[in-house]
Amino acid sequence: MKVIELSYPLTEQQLENCALPQTLAMGHFDGVHKGHQQVIRQAIDVARAEGLCPSIMTFHPHPREVLSQEETYLTYLTPLDDKMTLFDALGIEVAYVFRFDLAFAAVSPLQFVEEVLLPLQVRRAVVGFDFTFGHRGSGKAETLDELGQGRLAVDIVAPFHQDAEKVSSTLIRKSLAEGAVDVAESLLGRPYRFSGIVQSGDGRGRTIGFPTANVHLVHPYVLPRLGVYAVRATVGDATYPAVMNLGFKPTFNAPGGAPTAEVHLFDFQQDLYGKELQVDFCFFIREERKFGSVGELIAQIGADAEQARKLLGSLSS
Repeated sequence: MKVIELSYPLTEQQLENCALPQTLAMGHFDGVHKGHQQVIRQAIDVARAEGLCPSIMTFHPHPREVLSQEETYLTYLTPLDDKMTLFDALGIEVAYVFRFDLAFAAVSPLQFVEEVLLPLQVRRAVVGFDFTFGHRGSGKAETLDELGQGRLAVDIVAPFHQDAEKVSSTLIRKSLAEGAVDVAESLLGRPYRFSGIVQSGDGRGRTIGFPTANVHLVHPYVLPRLGVYAVRATVGDATYPAVMNLGFKPTFNAPGGAPTAEVHLFDFQQDLYGKELQVDFCFFIREERKFGSVGELIAQIGADAEQARKLLGSLSS
């Protein structure tokens, strides 16, 4: 998949590099959840049927982050790199990352169609039912068809419902905040994942019999509810069952600071320092709490690890 960065206004050089007859899925797509996948697959199916390039346009950073400074959108379910990986896996051939800044925020719906979509040779746009564009979101999905005036076909994809609820990024964030990672997985169509680089920690885990990989998140992920999880950890091409503590380690640390992610991989002895570790959330086990002694903590970690083994084993049985 080819990734092309764009900004407003488009330049002649940008258009020379990327203008081609295409079907374009548009949206922010944070999470690339089942509803987003429905939009993307529609764009791909139409492109194949009509002999066009299946492409996608996402906007970065999130408009709410630029316009309202909402703290919620300083974190992402799928930071940009992860989003590109998912687009590629779905079959997108060209991904446009359009920089969302104040200049682009001031563009009218008509300007967006005339100065962005038509010059890119978009033959058909595919959007979700709640897609908005242009200054203050004044353009709706239906507006695209009106402004295209027959030069641009538009497919509006209905909401995707599961268990009588509309699948949305907001619902996934809520589920993660509650520790309901199984619900988040059902909405995403895959386990919720974050990744980071293994860095040296305080080394305490090794001294108590449970060596852990201290994962430093390199992207601004949405963090699920703090606590202990059964997870699957992937390094390179290999995946291992594991237990993870996401939190502040209150038995040893005073309140404050940032939460840490410490992963104990079962039956694993290799050096992970400096390597990327991907963590898939499978089950929430318990809340993090402060123990009265190190002995109590060790006993609880042992119980957590045993529970995690059983839970993860149930997935493959």
